[in-house]
Amino acid sequence: MSRRCEVSGAQPSFGNAVSHSHRRTRRRWNPNLQRHRYWLASERRWVTLRLTAKAMRTVDRDGIARVVAGLRARGVRV
Repeated sequence: MSRRCEVSGAQPSFGNAVSHSHRRTRRRWNPNLQRHRYWLASERRWVTLRLTAKAMRTVDRDGIARVVAGLRARGVRV
């Protein structure tokens, strides 16, 4: 399973880890992914999403029905 947020599309970013001696090695920054269940009242069922903590705040602000409608408009199966 890929490390990608279903709502915001956030994915790992890559860069260099720089040591004290200034040697560079490749590293990655993973998004803060969480698995969260939301009650979708219009369909009377639970919806499980894998999303970042920032996307959780987006769901709290906009509402789960609006977020799920946006996912379905993008062709994501929920």
